[in-house]
Amino acid sequence: MEETVIGNIIVPNWIILPLIFLVWVMALLSFKRIAFGVVRRLAARTRTKFDDIFIRTSDTPLTLVILASGGVVIEPLVSAAYAGAAHYFPVIFKAAVIISLIIFMERFLTSVIHEYSERVEILRSSGGFIRGVTRVIVVGLGLLVLLDSFDISVTPVLASLGIGSLAVALALQPTLENLFAGVQIVIDKPIQVGHFIKLESGEEGYVHRIGWRSTWIRLLPDNMVIISNKNLVNARILNYCYPVKELAVIAEASVHYQSDLEQVERVTVEVAKEVLQESSGGVKNFQPFIRYHTFGDSGIHFSVSLRAKEFVDQYLIKHEFIKKLHKRYMAEGIVIPYPVRAVNYEQEKALSAPGQKS
Repeated sequence: MEETVIGNIIVPNWIILPLIFLVWVMALLSFKRIAFGVVRRLAARTRTKFDDIFIRTSDTPLTLVILASGGVVIEPLVSAAYAGAAHYFPVIFKAAVIISLIIFMERFLTSVIHEYSERVEILRSSGGFIRGVTRVIVVGLGLLVLLDSFDISVTPVLASLGIGSLAVALALQPTLENLFAGVQIVIDKPIQVGHFIKLESGEEGYVHRIGWRSTWIRLLPDNMVIISNKNLVNARILNYCYPVKELAVIAEASVHYQSDLEQVERVTVEVAKEVLQESSGGVKNFQPFIRYHTFGDSGIHFSVSLRAKEFVDQYLIKHEFIKKLHKRYMAEGIVIPYPVRAVNYEQEKALSAPGQKS
């Protein structure tokens, strides 16, 4: 039957079928537009980004499903008019749904990776690689599901993929070790970008980048040390920024034995407070203190404890502290002793006399 009677009017099916398809699709697209507008306004009020990503990535796949559903709607009419073509519509709809799910999952996962790439260092440095791997995995699995839905055996394909994956894994074993070590660094967070660390080999510097294969450390002279993630995970690392970036700055000094130690303590603490207040890297609210600890060969030794905001600030703090302390000691009459070594001349003469046994 190639015609449809509507009232007393005979309408050819080649006109009525596209018309029904168009009306159905336009109605669903209009409903989708209204619903998406409401959902977007609700999503804008939430703090999470997952709902925004979900709405954005589901737009095109849902449109594809709506277009395919139009074929399902006109399928009964097509069956009555063109019996030979009716069985194609369920197949097309099934394929459209699977393809829509593949597109949605690929866009959703890659968008999530892109969204969080600024928060997770390994995603920031290797986001393109990870998005590419994710895209390949999703599309590959989707194609296998699509083939299986059409009763096409995927067992040979899975067997080939298993053997190929094993060969690739063996060939890329060092790379995979570094990859999983990088993931471990990101999850455990023993170090993070911006931390000042000291490697087991002695190099000190800022963590510049944590990649999927290696970690880059910028030394103070602005040189880079690049170390594989596998070696970094197994190495002993001193992290100067954990648990906090602030650290104690210890300066050693000494005064003459005849110095008034109460005066020395008072003057030294005053100078230390002044340095912390004037230095940009000093912790302003920290109360410096001194501790006498040794009767030395030439004077009484003590340690002065100050506090810096981060590791590299200690160098300028010590520099300014020594200058100001030296100037203040001279003004206060506090003597910084020179190293003294006594020589007993009588004993030396006796040892050097003729016939004297050594």
